[in-house]
Amino acid sequence: MAKLPKKRKAVEDKVDRTKLYTIPEAMTLVKQVNTTKFDASVDIHVRLGVDPRKPDQAIRGSVTLPHGTGKVKRVAVFCTPDKEAEAKAAGADYVGLEELIQKVQGGWTDVDVVIAMPQVMGQVGRIGRILGPRGLMPNPKTGTVTQDVAAAVGDVKGGKISFRVDKYGIIHASVGRISFDPAKLADNANELLGALQRLKPSSAKGTYMKSVSVAGTMSPGIKVDIKTIR
Repeated sequence: MAKLPKKRKAVEDKVDRTKLYTIPEAMTLVKQVNTTKFDASVDIHVRLGVDPRKPDQAIRGSVTLPHGTGKVKRVAVFCTPDKEAEAKAAGADYVGLEELIQKVQGGWTDVDVVIAMPQVMGQVGRIGRILGPRGLMPNPKTGTVTQDVAAAVGDVKGGKISFRVDKYGIIHASVGRISFDPAKLADNANELLGALQRLKPSSAKGTYMKSVSVAGTMSPGIKVDIKTIR
């Protein structure tokens, strides 16, 4: 087994592997063990007791983080011509339909969120094989298929994030940046965890939230005591 560099070992030693931390403790510690020189993302990983192969247990949704994500989201909006001005005024970075579709077909996917009006989803479906694997396909459950594209753009720019369970039953989501105050990171994490609790499917048996951990980019994971989550 490779020996850890001295700096990395010092960081690893700060995390008690036998302890389960509260959310506030975890957010304080994640800042202390950060070794990056950039404003790293703080991510939360939640293992759920669900079977993602079952449609009613394929958890997905969205939540607005009270303190935002700390990241400027690039938003593309597929809409009819009469809605283009509204989307642009709301802060959309890319707006259109056929030309935008052709751009994506050419290999361009340099956006974080894609929003579409219901009536253009037929056309957007043509690029589903490109958007889908990148987690960019608009979906009514995440509020990204909507008539009110301006409001949807405003939500995303204001800190709304989308999440979905992966094939292993885990939700991965960013709840801020390492520069955030620990209390703000805790608020954001609790908002996400509350949203997940509300989405618990009635068909899921046994323990729903199996494990929760917090980690910064390139830093060790910190286990959270689920019983302390409010």
